[in-house]
Amino acid sequence: MKPFLIFDFDLKSDLSNWKIVNDAVMGGVSESKIYLNANGEGTFEGKVSLENNGGFCAVKYTFEPLILKSATHFCIRIKGDGKQYQFRVKTHRTDSHSYVFPFQTTTDWQTIEIPITELYPAFRGQKLNLPNYDGSNLEEITFLIGNKKEETFQLLIDSIEAK
Repeated sequence: MKPFLIFDFDLKSDLSNWKIVNDAVMGGVSESKIYLNANGEGTFEGKVSLENNGGFCAVKYTFEPLILKSATHFCIRIKGDGKQYQFRVKTHRTDSHSYVFPFQTTTDWQTIEIPITELYPAFRGQKLNLPNYDGSNLEEITFLIGNKKEETFQLLIDSIEAK
C-alpha cells in the first residue's frame, strides 16, 4: 500500500484540531502545550506532575473518519527525549477506550513503525479484554506521556502516516 499521510507538520500546519488533555480532567496539575517550532515541527512539551493523583499529559488530534483498508502499520516520524510515550488511536472519538502502543524515544529523529494489530485496547491505563485494533475506522490519534513519575518532556512530531 502507498503510504497515506494522516498529518504532516510544517510551518503552515493548522493545529486547530489538536487539543491538549492533561490529568486536570481528574484533578491533576500536569501542564503541556502543542505548537509549531521554528522548523515547522509539531512540538508537544510540558511537565508531568504526580500531585493530586495526576500523572499524564496528552495531545489528541481528531478528524473525519478514515478507513485504513489495507494499511498494516502507522509510521510516526518523531524526535524525543529518551522517554517512553504512548501512541493511541480511537475507532470513534466518542469511545471511552483507546488502542495503545507504547514506544521508546531516543534523542535523534526516528521513524517508528507501529503494527496496527499490536495496538491493544485500554481504558484509564487498564488493558481491556477486547480484540486489538483492526484499522477499520480511525477518528482520533493521541500522543501521551505518563511514566508514573514527575518529569519534563518534549516530543517533536514531523509526520504521521498509515501504510
